[in-house]
Amino acid sequence: MASIVETAKDFFTACETGKGWDGCKAFCKAGATFSAQAEPLADVKTLQQYCDWMKALYTPLPNASYDIKSFAVDHERNNVAAYAVFSATNTGQGGPSGPTGKSTRSDYVYVMQFEGEKISHMTKIWNAGMALRELGWA
Repeated sequence: MASIVETAKDFFTACETGKGWDGCKAFCKAGATFSAQAEPLADVKTLQQYCDWMKALYTPLPNASYDIKSFAVDHERNNVAAYAVFSATNTGQGGPSGPTGKSTRSDYVYVMQFEGEKISHMTKIWNAGMALRELGWA
């Protein structure tokens, strides 16, 4: 029986390395939801959509990586928060304007809400506007 911290770490790694829903669904409840107050994710409402969005991001940003700064569990509220810095350079095809050669280092937080041992909802806290400008996409 995995702890919610282990599940959150495994999910985070799968999602952030572009494994898509196929690589993430084992850590999530069926129908898991997603929310973010970030323009590029305005229409993303499920965790499946978000995981596949992250997978697609590796086409224009093939060198994408992350550096975890903090990983914390709140047992009382049954959630795990992960703070990381996403780094990437737009050298691949895709994206809104083709390869720009520009880079971003973007802070973000995932708050993963659990029901039992699986993620039922995730909120992403991210300053998308700044990241898009740094990449030359806005």
